[in-house]
Amino acid sequence: MEIIINFLGRIAPFFAAHAIVGIIAVCVRLYMQGGKFKKNTDETGRVVIVTGGNTGLGRETVRELARRGATVYMACRDKEKGEQACKEIVRETNNSNVFSRECDLSSLDSVRKFVDGFKKEQDKLHILINNAGVFWEPRRLTKEGFEMHLGVNHVGHFLLTHLLLDLLKHSEPSRIVVVSSKAHERGRIIVEDINSKLSFDEGTAYCQSKLANILFTRELAKRLTGTGVTVNAVNPGIADTQIARNMIFFKTKLAQTVLRPLLWSLMKSPRNGAQTTLYAALDSELDEVSGQYFSDCSTKVVAPAATDDKMAKWLWLESEKWTGIGR
Repeated sequence: MEIIINFLGRIAPFFAAHAIVGIIAVCVRLYMQGGKFKKNTDETGRVVIVTGGNTGLGRETVRELARRGATVYMACRDKEKGEQACKEIVRETNNSNVFSRECDLSSLDSVRKFVDGFKKEQDKLHILINNAGVFWEPRRLTKEGFEMHLGVNHVGHFLLTHLLLDLLKHSEPSRIVVVSSKAHERGRIIVEDINSKLSFDEGTAYCQSKLANILFTRELAKRLTGTGVTVNAVNPGIADTQIARNMIFFKTKLAQTVLRPLLWSLMKSPRNGAQTTLYAALDSELDEVSGQYFSDCSTKVVAPAATDDKMAKWLWLESEKWTGIGR
């Protein structure tokens, strides 16, 4: 018995230290969850499109919209995964008005096909949530030859939004929510090499695309003045999703065993990561608000580069050329 007591006495500090670390990690985790959208709203009869709705923040957004009674279309790159997620959300929310449709934002033809199909099924659209995105992709090109971050995060959504503007205007008051990132603060629109042909870095390309999201939002807000359609950008924060799956470092044993538990405490859950998107899409106090940037369910100031109106107009005109709008 004395041996056991001595042994327990030696290991007690070890377990106590781990318990303290665990408690601190949980407290940090709770603090990092950010603002919540707590208003109860009834979205019955309202039609919503969410890109990338089958996984991560998109899935949580779709689930909550469905729970509130909305008719939700999930625009998903992977047809099978989209349909599976749709079935699960219908079962979880008991809302049969949730649909998955194929939409690969790296193909402008796929975007056009999605919109054509949607318009055959619906004659109204109240909320468009441009949520899908790629992160830290190796240099690859979209079907039309755009660098993947630029092509998916900006160009594909630019075309999708443009093709749906007629329905959004017809259904006003309506809203567009563009999911950007705090990473826009490190972004720069590289005019001389926007497609990363001369030089490529995953982080630089991603940050450029997130800055493009906000420039697009601000320019679109100006063009939609007086139409009853508003558009705002959001920063969901760092959420515990699969978005970093392409980063080789996070696949290492060190990252999985040592850093992931640490990062866990600093990340939002997917549900909490979706809160600002829901706030921008549903809060009645934002009926007349457009061209703004939200994080943790409150207005935030964008980086100086995101206020460059001249650059926003340049990007808009180039995006029209890239997508064939106005031809």
